[in-house]
Amino acid sequence: MYRLWNRSGKASDPVELPGLIQWIKSGQANADSWIYLEHETAWRKAGSLAECQMFLKPRAGAAAAPAAGPALPASDLKPGWLRRIKILADMSDDQLEVFVSSMEVLRPRQFSQVVNKDEHGDAMYLILEGELRVRIMIDRKESTLATLSAGDFFGEISLLDHGPRSADVVANKDSVLVRISTAAFERLMRESPQVALPFLYALSKSVVGRVRNVNKRYEDSIHFSRTASTVH
Repeated sequence: MYRLWNRSGKASDPVELPGLIQWIKSGQANADSWIYLEHETAWRKAGSLAECQMFLKPRAGAAAAPAAGPALPASDLKPGWLRRIKILADMSDDQLEVFVSSMEVLRPRQFSQVVNKDEHGDAMYLILEGELRVRIMIDRKESTLATLSAGDFFGEISLLDHGPRSADVVANKDSVLVRISTAAFERLMRESPQVALPFLYALSKSVVGRVRNVNKRYEDSIHFSRTASTVH
């Protein structure tokens, strides 16, 4: 959790990492803003936080980074950046350092299709920046199942069972993704179980939460349908 020392001379209410990133994007925070890190019980400038640097505007005279471009090598991915991914937020720097070595960074451009429905899946994706939508096409018409943004992930089922993708995933805007393949994850399991197991545990908790939400929506839809039929 993070707090911002705002212009009124007060600390803001605590927010998670996506909230901090939104402060930066909206101009409420810049590189010189003081941020309180609850997990460190300390104030630090936003410009010193690895998880913020990708989103901070360059200082005067500095070259601006392109909105999208070729993939970054994994060696250039700082472990702190991964904390914006919810399921990685509780991992230590040492664990994230090892995790980074198993990843590759992708930069899909707006409107490009990252995943195709029914294709063989052999990787999952973590979203560092941007926005994507999960869709299915029925009778040549698109239905959006979900919109994903920084901190979210997709493709985790195919990572584990190597099965076909259940939907398309398309970039709504230029995005930055981290890809971990099945082969890389299996190697991580063999060589660094102290990293792979905490990741699996966090992933399992997140998937269970999604299943419960789906069950709740299904229950609500049945209740609504029965109520409507009774009224009529």
